[in-house]
Amino acid sequence: MDSFYQGTFAVKTKGFTDVLDITSGLHSILKESKIDRGILNVFVAGSTAGLTTIEYEDGVISDLKDAFDRIAPMDITYSHNQRWGDGNGFSHIRASLLGPSLSVPFYNGSLELGTWQQVVLVDFDNRSRERAIIVSIQGEPS
Repeated sequence: MDSFYQGTFAVKTKGFTDVLDITSGLHSILKESKIDRGILNVFVAGSTAGLTTIEYEDGVISDLKDAFDRIAPMDITYSHNQRWGDGNGFSHIRASLLGPSLSVPFYNGSLELGTWQQVVLVDFDNRSRERAIIVSIQGEPS
């Protein structure tokens, strides 16, 4: 019989493509759930941040930031900025390309991530923020 569990945690970010490893927070909520195997879905609330998996090391983090600078530069004209004057049009575009959620299977209470794979939040906004991370878990209990 399937069970469902939901938990949340918050992280503080610096903005400007700040990349944070949130894998340990996911592990903590998975442990709290007492669900043995199933699917974990993670979602970041807000339109200027996204989630993905990467190898969380300085070189890859730098490459990821550089890629977003090439794809959606901060210093070009965005209609959003012209309308609202908040200067974060680039952050909305970057976040929409990355996406606000992802799912990870788990088995024996452990996320089925690759050896060098971590789940990261990327905050693209042009200021620091506190981000709410919502974790939904569905599967078979222990």
